[in-house]
Amino acid sequence: MKKIFYACLMLSLFWVGVQAAEQKDPPSDVKKNLFATRGDITILEATENLRFLSQKIVKEYLLMFKAPYRDKVKNELKSQLVELSNNLDTIAETTKDKDTKDILEFLAYSKDQIAHILTEPLDSEKAALMLDYSETILEGADSIAAAHTYQFTKEEKMLMVTKQMEYLLERMMKYYMALHTGFDNTTNREQMQEAITAFNARLKKIKAYRYSGDLTSVKRNVIEGWQVNDSFFKKSEMLFIPKLMILSTDYLESQIVKIALYHNQNQ
Repeated sequence: MKKIFYACLMLSLFWVGVQAAEQKDPPSDVKKNLFATRGDITILEATENLRFLSQKIVKEYLLMFKAPYRDKVKNELKSQLVELSNNLDTIAETTKDKDTKDILEFLAYSKDQIAHILTEPLDSEKAALMLDYSETILEGADSIAAAHTYQFTKEEKMLMVTKQMEYLLERMMKYYMALHTGFDNTTNREQMQEAITAFNARLKKIKAYRYSGDLTSVKRNVIEGWQVNDSFFKKSEMLFIPKLMILSTDYLESQIVKIALYHNQNQ
């Protein structure tokens, strides 16, 4: 029964995408692009969190294949799953958009499946499902964000850049782990490279922005830290150092959060 429900939701999400693509210039979309409600902003913040968590949760799951401290990682995963659930609830309580509500049912099912997998023994088949569910949640978050987007100010654009950089770092690490835990294939290698390319494009915007005070050193930390990470991603086929890469990624994210805070306060 669950499989039938899941298939129906997939078809529903696909049809929403088709309808959106066929509408050349719908008046409602124009309005959304120009004007934002507090609810739109809340939902967009939640979708950014969903993107980030969708990648991080699977990265952590794959880490358990290599980590001797599985109980600690599993506890962190449970905490992240609660956070993901809270963001889904935030969107559900805020949105009035019918398509968004339909997509949320789809994402709630994926979240429940992830929760079930975390109660079972670790194996490659479940890891493959986790990779699939992470992409499902990502696609759903993208669709919801598209329904609530609006014309951003300069500072809002920069804030979105930083949030995307956090998510892209987790996405790179997800595929970095996947390539070394039995999922080394062309698609996953290409996905990792695409995330790296997208991160570099956003880093250019950080480089171009004129920060002052302590943020100049934070900006330098991000640039220099990324140079190190990037070099190891390029060597990933020959060198696999998951603990060091996760520590380095966490440090980069901590620096990017400082820049995000600046842009959030500067709106």
